[in-house]
Amino acid sequence: MAWINLIVAGLFEIAWAIGLKYTQGFTRIFPSVATVSAMIVSFALLSRALKTIPVGTAYAVWTGIGATGTAILGMALFGESRDVLRMICIFMIIAGVVGLKIVSPPGH
Repeated sequence: MAWINLIVAGLFEIAWAIGLKYTQGFTRIFPSVATVSAMIVSFALLSRALKTIPVGTAYAVWTGIGATGTAILGMALFGESRDVLRMICIFMIIAGVVGLKIVSPPGH
């Protein structure tokens, strides 16, 4: 269950990171409320995951999911660069997240 909480926390991190773009400096009410709500959910789920997953692993996975998802959505939604080297770096983040899960002790 901790890993599910962590993955969902990472997805909410993507939501609030992308949401920041739409708040226009927290001057738009609905995007601002949605973004802050996503932040709260993300941190709450990360906190739950930290009850059993080591903090270094959990934080690295959480930020890895957020960074990867945000970079991919940045390309899809905002026309950010799809350069091959950028894609390789994103893949390396994914490999690191998967690697951390693989080397985590059973039950964590």
